[in-house]
Amino acid sequence: MAIQPDQLDRSGLELAAMLKHLRKQAGLSGVRLAARCNMSQSKISRIEGNRVRPSLVDVEQILKGLGASSVTAAEVMALARITQTEWQDRRALHRKGLDKKQLELAGIEASTVDFRYFLLSMATGLLAIPEYIKESIADTPPAQQAKAISLKLERQAVLLDRSKSFTFILTEQAVRYPLVSPDAMAMQIDRLASLSRQVNIRMGVLPIGVKFSSTPLSTFTVYDDRLATIETDLGAAVFRDPKDVHSLLGRFGSYEAYAIFGDDARELLSQWAWKFRR
Repeated sequence: MAIQPDQLDRSGLELAAMLKHLRKQAGLSGVRLAARCNMSQSKISRIEGNRVRPSLVDVEQILKGLGASSVTAAEVMALARITQTEWQDRRALHRKGLDKKQLELAGIEASTVDFRYFLLSMATGLLAIPEYIKESIADTPPAQQAKAISLKLERQAVLLDRSKSFTFILTEQAVRYPLVSPDAMAMQIDRLASLSRQVNIRMGVLPIGVKFSSTPLSTFTVYDDRLATIETDLGAAVFRDPKDVHSLLGRFGSYEAYAIFGDDARELLSQWAWKFRR
Protein backbone atom coordinates (compact mmCIF):
# COMPACT_ATOMS: atom_id res chain seq x y z
CA MET A 1 0.00 0.00 0.00
CA ALA A 2 2.97 2.32 -0.57
CA ILE A 3 1.09 4.62 -2.94
CA GLN A 4 2.28 8.17 -3.55
CA PRO A 5 -0.27 11.02 -3.82
CA ASP A 6 0.80 11.88 -7.38
CA GLN A 7 0.12 8.26 -8.40
CA LEU A 8 -3.47 8.68 -7.26
CA ASP A 9 -3.90 11.79 -9.41
CA ARG A 10 -2.66 9.98 -12.54
CA SER A 11 -4.20 6.56 -12.00
CA GLY A 12 -7.80 7.52 -12.80
CA LEU A 13 -6.83 9.12 -16.10
CA GLU A 14 -4.60 6.18 -17.00
CA LEU A 15 -7.30 3.63 -16.25
CA ALA A 16 -9.90 5.52 -18.28
CA ALA A 17 -7.52 5.85 -21.23
CA MET A 18 -6.49 2.20 -21.03
CA LEU A 19 -10.08 0.92 -21.02
CA LYS A 20 -10.98 3.16 -23.97
CA HIS A 21 -7.92 1.98 -25.87
CA LEU A 22 -8.75 -1.68 -25.24
CA ARG A 23 -12.33 -1.17 -26.42
CA LYS A 24 -11.21 0.43 -29.67
CA GLN A 25 -8.55 -2.24 -30.11
CA ALA A 26 -11.28 -4.89 -29.77
CA GLY A 27 -13.31 -3.11 -32.45
CA LEU A 28 -16.29 -2.56 -30.16
CA SER A 29 -18.53 0.47 -29.88
CA GLY A 30 -19.54 1.75 -26.49
CA VAL A 31 -23.05 0.42 -27.11
CA ARG A 32 -21.86 -3.10 -27.93
CA LEU A 33 -19.49 -3.21 -24.96
CA ALA A 34 -22.23 -1.97 -22.65
CA ALA A 35 -24.51 -4.78 -23.83
CA ARG A 36 -21.79 -7.38 -23.18
CA CYS A 37 -21.17 -5.99 -19.68
CA ASN A 38 -24.83 -5.48 -18.77
CA MET A 39 -24.12 -1.78 -18.25
CA SER A 40 -25.58 1.36 -19.77
CA GLN A 41 -23.71 2.99 -22.62
CA SER A 42 -23.68 6.24 -20.65
CA LYS A 43 -21.84 4.51 -17.77
CA ILE A 44 -19.21 3.16 -20.16
CA SER A 45 -18.82 6.69 -21.54
CA ARG A 46 -18.45 8.20 -18.05
CA ILE A 47 -15.85 5.58 -17.08
CA GLU A 48 -13.83 6.16 -20.24
CA GLY A 49 -14.08 9.91 -19.75
CA ASN A 50 -12.83 9.60 -16.14
CA ARG A 51 -16.07 11.22 -14.96
CA VAL A 52 -16.91 8.33 -12.64
CA ARG A 53 -14.69 5.97 -10.63
CA PRO A 54 -15.45 2.37 -11.67
CA SER A 55 -15.62 -0.29 -8.98
CA LEU A 56 -13.37 -3.33 -9.24
CA VAL A 57 -16.43 -5.35 -10.27
CA ASP A 58 -17.13 -2.81 -13.05
CA VAL A 59 -13.58 -3.16 -14.36
CA GLU A 60 -13.74 -6.96 -14.20
CA GLN A 61 -16.98 -6.91 -16.21
CA ILE A 62 -15.51 -4.61 -18.83
CA LEU A 63 -12.38 -6.74 -19.19
CA LYS A 64 -14.54 -9.84 -19.57
CA GLY A 65 -16.66 -8.07 -22.18
CA LEU A 66 -13.50 -7.09 -24.06
CA GLY A 67 -12.13 -10.62 -23.92
CA ALA A 68 -8.88 -9.26 -22.49
CA SER A 69 -5.96 -11.66 -21.99
CA SER A 70 -4.98 -12.70 -18.48
CA VAL A 71 -1.81 -10.58 -18.69
CA THR A 72 -3.71 -7.47 -19.78
CA ALA A 73 -6.44 -8.07 -17.20
CA ALA A 74 -3.85 -8.34 -14.40
CA GLU A 75 -2.23 -5.06 -15.48
CA VAL A 76 -5.54 -3.22 -15.67
CA MET A 77 -6.79 -4.61 -12.35
CA ALA A 78 -3.57 -3.52 -10.62
CA LEU A 79 -4.21 0.02 -11.87
CA ALA A 80 -7.89 -0.22 -10.91
CA ARG A 81 -6.90 -1.08 -7.34
CA ILE A 82 -4.88 2.14 -7.12
CA THR A 83 -7.85 4.17 -8.36
CA GLN A 84 -9.84 2.81 -5.42
CA THR A 85 -7.56 4.90 -3.22
CA GLU A 86 -8.30 8.59 -2.74
CA TRP A 87 -5.76 11.14 -1.51
CA GLN A 88 -7.11 14.01 0.58
CA ASP A 89 -4.50 16.75 0.80
CA ARG A 90 -4.57 18.61 4.12
CA ARG A 91 -4.16 22.02 2.51
CA ALA A 92 -6.96 21.25 0.06
CA LEU A 93 -9.18 20.16 2.95
CA HIS A 94 -8.55 23.48 4.68
CA ARG A 95 -9.46 25.36 1.52
CA LYS A 96 -12.60 23.27 1.14
CA GLY A 97 -13.53 23.86 4.77
CA LEU A 98 -13.04 21.66 7.82
CA ASP A 99 -16.78 21.80 8.50
CA LYS A 100 -17.46 19.95 5.23
CA LYS A 101 -14.99 17.26 6.29
CA GLN A 102 -16.84 16.85 9.59
CA LEU A 103 -20.15 16.41 7.76
CA GLU A 104 -18.54 13.83 5.48
CA LEU A 105 -17.24 11.90 8.49
CA ALA A 106 -20.63 12.07 10.18
CA GLY A 107 -22.17 10.49 7.09
CA ILE A 108 -19.64 7.64 7.13
CA GLU A 109 -20.17 7.11 10.85
CA ALA A 110 -23.95 6.99 10.43
CA SER A 111 -23.68 4.05 8.02
CA THR A 112 -20.97 2.16 9.95
CA VAL A 113 -21.59 -0.48 12.61
CA ASP A 114 -18.09 -1.64 13.56
CA PHE A 115 -15.33 0.95 14.04
CA ARG A 116 -11.64 0.27 14.60
CA TYR A 117 -9.18 3.08 15.35
CA PHE A 118 -5.42 2.78 15.71
CA LEU A 119 -4.13 6.08 17.11
CA LEU A 120 -0.39 6.55 16.91
CA SER A 121 0.35 10.06 18.15
CA MET A 122 -2.85 11.81 19.31
CA ALA A 123 -6.41 11.05 20.39
CA THR A 124 -9.09 11.30 17.71
CA GLY A 125 -11.88 13.89 17.85
CA LEU A 126 -14.50 11.38 19.02
CA LEU A 127 -12.49 10.91 22.22
CA ALA A 128 -11.42 14.50 22.80
CA ILE A 129 -12.50 17.18 25.25
CA PRO A 130 -13.18 20.67 23.79
CA GLU A 131 -9.79 22.12 24.80
CA TYR A 132 -8.01 19.22 23.09
CA ILE A 133 -10.07 19.60 19.92
CA LYS A 134 -9.41 23.34 19.78
CA GLU A 135 -5.66 22.87 20.01
CA SER A 136 -5.67 19.99 17.52
CA ILE A 137 -7.03 22.29 14.80
CA ALA A 138 -5.01 25.36 15.75
CA ASP A 139 -3.56 25.51 12.22
CA THR A 140 -7.06 25.82 10.73
CA PRO A 141 -8.14 29.28 9.53
CA PRO A 142 -9.75 31.09 12.52
CA ALA A 143 -13.02 31.59 10.65
CA GLN A 144 -13.48 27.82 10.41
CA GLN A 145 -12.48 26.86 13.94
CA ALA A 146 -15.66 27.52 15.95
CA LYS A 147 -17.92 25.62 13.54
CA ALA A 148 -15.41 22.77 13.23
CA ILE A 149 -15.19 22.38 17.02
CA SER A 150 -18.97 22.36 17.31
CA LEU A 151 -19.33 19.72 14.60
CA LYS A 152 -16.59 17.55 16.12
CA LEU A 153 -18.37 17.62 19.47
CA GLU A 154 -21.72 16.83 17.82
CA ARG A 155 -20.17 13.79 16.15
CA GLN A 156 -19.32 12.34 19.58
CA ALA A 157 -23.01 11.46 19.99
CA VAL A 158 -22.38 8.44 17.74
CA LEU A 159 -20.55 6.81 20.67
CA LEU A 160 -23.87 6.59 22.53
CA ASP A 161 -25.47 4.46 19.82
CA ARG A 162 -25.42 0.98 21.34
CA SER A 163 -26.06 -0.61 17.94
CA LYS A 164 -22.51 0.38 17.00
CA SER A 165 -19.27 -1.04 18.41
CA PHE A 166 -15.97 0.80 18.75
CA THR A 167 -12.45 -0.45 19.38
CA PHE A 168 -9.81 2.19 20.01
CA ILE A 169 -6.14 1.30 20.35
CA LEU A 170 -3.91 4.18 21.47
CA THR A 171 -0.17 4.12 21.91
CA GLU A 172 1.16 5.61 25.13
CA GLN A 173 2.44 8.50 23.01
CA ALA A 174 -1.09 9.18 21.73
CA VAL A 175 -2.47 9.24 25.27
CA ARG A 176 0.27 11.31 26.89
CA TYR A 177 1.31 13.74 24.15
CA PRO A 178 1.04 17.12 25.96
CA LEU A 179 -1.13 18.93 23.45
CA VAL A 180 -2.86 21.07 26.10
CA SER A 181 -2.16 22.22 29.65
CA PRO A 182 -1.42 19.58 32.34
CA ASP A 183 -4.86 19.97 33.96
CA ALA A 184 -6.60 19.64 30.60
CA MET A 185 -4.45 16.62 29.75
CA ALA A 186 -5.52 14.95 32.98
CA MET A 187 -9.16 15.59 32.06
CA GLN A 188 -8.55 14.26 28.55
CA ILE A 189 -7.11 11.02 29.92
CA ASP A 190 -9.98 10.77 32.41
CA ARG A 191 -12.37 10.92 29.46
CA LEU A 192 -10.65 7.93 27.87
CA ALA A 193 -11.03 5.94 31.08
CA SER A 194 -14.69 6.93 31.41
CA LEU A 195 -15.52 5.97 27.82
CA SER A 196 -13.81 2.61 28.29
CA ARG A 197 -16.65 1.63 30.66
CA GLN A 198 -19.31 1.89 27.94
CA VAL A 199 -20.53 -1.51 26.83
CA ASN A 200 -20.05 -0.73 23.13
CA ILE A 201 -16.52 0.68 23.50
CA ARG A 202 -13.22 -1.17 23.93
CA MET A 203 -10.34 1.11 24.85
CA GLY A 204 -6.89 -0.41 24.49
CA VAL A 205 -3.47 1.10 25.21
CA LEU A 206 -0.01 0.09 24.04
CA PRO A 207 2.69 1.14 26.54
CA ILE A 208 5.97 2.36 25.09
CA GLY A 209 7.83 -0.71 26.37
CA VAL A 210 5.68 -3.13 24.36
CA LYS A 211 7.09 -4.10 20.94
CA PHE A 212 4.01 -4.85 18.88
CA SER A 213 5.25 -4.18 15.34
CA SER A 214 8.47 -4.13 13.34
CA THR A 215 7.01 -2.10 10.45
CA PRO A 216 6.49 1.69 10.14
CA LEU A 217 3.33 2.87 11.92
CA SER A 218 0.52 5.19 10.87
CA THR A 219 -2.76 6.28 12.37
CA PHE A 220 -5.60 4.48 10.62
CA THR A 221 -9.34 3.82 10.90
CA VAL A 222 -11.37 0.94 9.49
CA TYR A 223 -15.13 1.33 8.98
CA ASP A 224 -16.76 -2.12 8.95
CA ASP A 225 -14.89 -4.02 6.23
CA ARG A 226 -15.66 -1.60 3.40
CA LEU A 227 -13.58 1.53 3.95
CA ALA A 228 -10.33 2.52 5.64
CA THR A 229 -8.30 5.70 6.04
CA ILE A 230 -4.62 6.24 6.81
CA GLU A 231 -3.60 9.64 8.14
CA THR A 232 -0.31 11.51 7.87
CA ASP A 233 0.66 15.08 8.60
CA LEU A 234 0.21 15.85 4.88
CA GLY A 235 -3.30 14.44 4.51
CA ALA A 236 -5.20 11.17 4.42
CA ALA A 237 -5.50 8.25 2.02
CA VAL A 238 -8.91 6.60 1.68
CA PHE A 239 -8.95 2.91 0.71
CA ARG A 240 -11.98 1.13 -0.75
CA ASP A 241 -10.36 -1.93 -2.28
CA PRO A 242 -11.32 -4.95 -0.10
CA LYS A 243 -7.73 -6.26 -0.24
CA ASP A 244 -6.38 -3.05 1.29
CA VAL A 245 -9.15 -2.86 3.88
CA HIS A 246 -8.61 -6.48 4.93
CA SER A 247 -4.86 -5.87 5.13
CA LEU A 248 -5.49 -3.08 7.66
CA LEU A 249 -7.96 -5.26 9.55
CA GLY A 250 -5.24 -7.89 9.87
CA ARG A 251 -2.76 -5.29 11.07
CA PHE A 252 -5.28 -4.00 13.61
CA GLY A 253 -5.86 -7.51 14.91
CA SER A 254 -2.13 -8.02 15.46
CA TYR A 255 -1.90 -4.75 17.43
CA GLU A 256 -5.01 -5.69 19.40
CA ALA A 257 -3.30 -8.85 20.61
CA TYR A 258 -0.65 -6.74 22.38
CA ALA A 259 -2.94 -3.98 23.70
CA ILE A 260 -4.07 -3.70 27.31
CA PHE A 261 -7.83 -3.39 27.89
CA GLY A 262 -10.32 -3.20 30.76
CA ASP A 263 -9.26 -2.57 34.35
CA ASP A 264 -5.57 -2.87 33.50
CA ALA A 265 -5.91 -0.16 30.87
CA ARG A 266 -7.85 2.08 33.24
CA GLU A 267 -5.13 1.64 35.88
CA LEU A 268 -2.49 2.82 33.40
CA LEU A 269 -4.67 5.73 32.33
CA SER A 270 -5.16 6.71 35.97
CA GLN A 271 -1.40 6.70 36.56
CA TRP A 272 -0.75 8.82 33.49
CA ALA A 273 -3.48 11.31 34.43
CA TRP A 274 -2.07 11.58 37.95
CA LYS A 275 1.38 12.46 36.58
CA PHE A 276 -0.16 15.42 34.76
CA ARG A 277 -1.97 16.51 37.91
CA ARG A 278 1.27 16.43 39.87
